[in-house]
Amino acid sequence: MKKIFLTLLFGVFLLGNTQAQELSHERKQAVDSLALEKVRDLSKYIKIIGSKETPWSEANRVIDRAEELFAPDAEIGVSSLTTNEVQYYKVRQYLERLMRLNYDRVEIDWYKIEYVSDLQRQPDGTYVGVITVFQTFKGFDKEGRLVYQDTTKKDITVYVKRKETQIGGRLIGFWDVMLGDMRVKETSIK
Repeated sequence: MKKIFLTLLFGVFLLGNTQAQELSHERKQAVDSLALEKVRDLSKYIKIIGSKETPWSEANRVIDRAEELFAPDAEIGVSSLTTNEVQYYKVRQYLERLMRLNYDRVEIDWYKIEYVSDLQRQPDGTYVGVITVFQTFKGFDKEGRLVYQDTTKKDITVYVKRKETQIGGRLIGFWDVMLGDMRVKETSIK
């Protein structure tokens, strides 16, 4: 909760209080930075949740924090080398499944986190963009042998909306960044 409040304050002070619904170049850079920070936070959370060394109570606390990064009804795709199907789960369901994976040790790493589409203004004033990440997943058995490995390219939709909050009796406008659906684009053995 503290981190969300600090992120909110960061957004208020960095992005300023203007009535305009347009993103200036400076604000766009700040929003881009905040979106990438949220994706990096999600990467850390997924690593913690997927680790078999993380206590159950801590994993559940981190699931709550990770879920706060997403827009309501966002879904995360899951793929495998053993099937061509991609299954989509609500964020909480995905994270809880990740916590219960049937491996003795799991390693999950994200790399090449970058924007692939610039923020585009929608008719309702919301800006939408896409961040691409590559995820390597490794599952190990009791003896420490690697039993499954894949690399998945995922596109994460990013929503930027104008919001307001009251601080010290003043109405302050800010741009908020929420993560949306995480779509699987490709899964390989790399």
